Amino acid sequence: MQTPQELAFTRLLKIMDELREQCPWDKKQTIESLRHLTLEETYELSDAIMENNMLDLKKELGDILLHIVFYAKIADEKKEFNITDVINSLCDKMITRHPHIYGDVKVDNAEQVKQNWEKIKLSKEGNKSVLGGVPKGLPALIKAERIQEKVRGVGFEWNNPEQVWQKVEEEMSELKAEIVSKKSAEKTEEEFGDVLFTLINYARFLNISPETALEKANKKFTRRFEFIEQKINEQGKSITDSNLTEMDGFWNEAKKQGL
Repeated sequence: MQTPQELAFTRLLKIMDELREQCPWDKKQTIESLRHLTLEETYELSDAIMENNMLDLKKELGDILLHIVFYAKIADEKKEFNITDVINSLCDKMITRHPHIYGDVKVDNAEQVKQNWEKIKLSKEGNKSVLGGVPKGLPALIKAERIQEKVRGVGFEWNNPEQVWQKVEEEMSELKAEIVSKKSAEKTEEEFGDVLFTLINYARFLNISPETALEKANKKFTRRFEFIEQKINEQGKSITDSNLTEMDGFWNEAKKQGL
């Protein structure tokens, strides 16, 4: 007798088979055509997490699961692999990467688990570089964070946050010098990137996700600017008819209201 989870998954696979056979839209989809839709669903999942909206989270997880099943169905049609292969491959990988659970390796904390994870990926999974597993297509901010986490896993890490902050100040000084010199826009851009990279590194020492922090800043700015637009509209004016002094006044009002 199947468990409720097994019944639900079997139902999903059956629906996927039916859609692929009968629905004109589903029949024409390819791995390539689904790619941008998967990215969109991933960002919608991220939004649900940021908003702590559990109802939307359930919905978006379902959408991601559908895409996983969809890709596996197409691959099965091409005689490449099927959903069973996907799941078994994942299970094998999880067992291999958790020798402290499925083997005789001893660990004391989560950091040691991450270090073992990176060592296993290098020694048993064919990665030629510690950074080989960082996807090239990641957004730059997330990629920087992943790069830093990867090298940390093999011991390439600062000893304390004070050292990292000193590096931030050093990079800020170098950026300021380039801005003042006005010699090279390319060099200024490079130094600006170094500042961002080092700030992302510092965020890790504060146990802050830089991606989450920046998205919260985006949302805060959006709320406050929409408040400005609302106040100006209430005066019967357009935002383009307002000046900076007026907008700044409404901005401060939004801050006072906790927006």
